[in-house]
Amino acid sequence: MAADSSAEPAAGSSGSNEGVTKIEPIRMPTVEEMRAQEVWNNCAVKSVASGVMGGGLGLMMGLFLGALDNPIMHDTMTGRQQFVFTAKQMGQRSWSSCKTFAVMGLVFSAAECIVEKARAKHDTVNTAVAGCVTGGSMSARGGPKAACIGCAGFATFSVLIEKFFDRHT
Repeated sequence: MAADSSAEPAAGSSGSNEGVTKIEPIRMPTVEEMRAQEVWNNCAVKSVASGVMGGGLGLMMGLFLGALDNPIMHDTMTGRQQFVFTAKQMGQRSWSSCKTFAVMGLVFSAAECIVEKARAKHDTVNTAVAGCVTGGSMSARGGPKAACIGCAGFATFSVLIEKFFDRHT
């Protein structure tokens, strides 16, 4: 192994440079990078982007799951009727999933961002609160009991996913 002549010898060594690693200089971000970072730190931008991505995911899931639905009158329908029925089913299911996932992504991202900025901490508590807000608001039409169960369920799911991906160390 050839030693780098620009590296300093390690303290206490006899002048051998074999164990010394070269330290790279820190690169400062450009003005454009700092502006882009400030845009993405905006809660509204994060929320809208999450809503759009959630809508796209819901659209794809709806198309896939809608294609799996079989018509009840499978034997009495012609091939064309089955195709039209399946296409309509896929469209309805994908639009419904698109709306649901878009709202879910927007609410979760907005709640997490707002809680994170208010607490000035980046930890799992933000995820739990955002999950509770999202689950409670998504199931609020079912009444207070459904909202509480949705809050607890979505918060638990969010924390488990957070721990699984180990985003906060």
